[in-house]
Amino acid sequence: MTIAAAIQSRTAEAPARSKASRIAEVEIVSDLTMAEPVWRALEETSQLFTPYQRFDLLAPWQRLVGEHEGATPFIVIARDSERRPLVVLPLCTRKNHGVFVACFMGGKHTTFNMGLWDADFAGHAETADLDALLAALRAHGSVDVLALSQQPMRWRDQQNPFALLPRQNSINGCPLLTMPPAGPPASRISNSFRRRLKSKEKKLQALTGYRYHLATTDDDITRLLDWFFRVKPVRMAEQRLPNVFAEPGVEAFIRSACLARCGDGRVIDIHALECDEEPIAIFAGVADGGRISIMFNTYTMSEHARYSPGLVLMRNVIDHYAEAGYDALDLGIGSDDYKRLFCKSDEEIFDSFVPLTSHGKLAAMTMSSLNHGKRLVKQNQMLFDLARKLRRAFG
Repeated sequence: MTIAAAIQSRTAEAPARSKASRIAEVEIVSDLTMAEPVWRALEETSQLFTPYQRFDLLAPWQRLVGEHEGATPFIVIARDSERRPLVVLPLCTRKNHGVFVACFMGGKHTTFNMGLWDADFAGHAETADLDALLAALRAHGSVDVLALSQQPMRWRDQQNPFALLPRQNSINGCPLLTMPPAGPPASRISNSFRRRLKSKEKKLQALTGYRYHLATTDDDITRLLDWFFRVKPVRMAEQRLPNVFAEPGVEAFIRSACLARCGDGRVIDIHALECDEEPIAIFAGVADGGRISIMFNTYTMSEHARYSPGLVLMRNVIDHYAEAGYDALDLGIGSDDYKRLFCKSDEEIFDSFVPLTSHGKLAAMTMSSLNHGKRLVKQNQMLFDLARKLRRAFG
């Protein structure tokens, strides 16, 4: 498809009734190349966005994974009267049971979903601004419902403007560790837990070439990913979990984002424990200068696994970022036991299902009810255990 054909030329003006809104124009773009300049302009550290919405993370996801899933880019760009960008929403659309649904790009691989906002605009955003944005999307007429899941209520101490929309709690929580600036090591990991990990690490330290490091070269990154894509499927099979990394395009997407440069690091950073014999464990995540969000991990299948290398590595990762001035770390969606060893609180995240057409009203109600039901199951241990047994029996 040519760029001329890919770009949707329809531009919807915000309605005159929203006089309080700074939004004067809303453009819908379906070509990543056309959206890239304004998207990157809002990736400055002074603006409001999560590292999951970086262009170099979501563009390869769309090209390598989204297309396989039937997702079409639906990038919303809102500007003020002087055509300065106020927000970019990196969305994609799918047709589901005859209804066109727009959701955030990234699918299963983004813990948090959010727009890229001009920080000043976001700090003063009101309902009138969202009304203007939604009115423009309704006028465009190509989407029936917005399904905006796993949005953080706040990011870096600033409220997410979409928290003003009707919302409900997301199905799963996200374990969070807050790290007091310049706090002592015990403020993030207790001394007793550190002693336990130190005792385990002594066994690993006896291995030739034992080391912790952040992968910085293309060769190291590629070597560690080669190992990850051999070991992770085995680990997931052991747990009788579906291997999301085997889905079409996912491995190529992960490799692209891990190799893409971002400042002094990479779009996805890989931390590893290794010895000369083999990699022992890795944790990989996205960082933004104040927070690290873990995306994926695994550990060795060898006898070295009995010394809890994943826990030892996580201690190293936490200390690495705390010493670099970071004040938060999250371990991604889910309630795995190891996460609670480090994270004692949860990030508040929410979903919004917003109908844009008459067809979308029933779809939004259905999606909201389904997610609410799933959350009830997750919150009830008996129901959750039953659901897990059924999944294992019929999965």
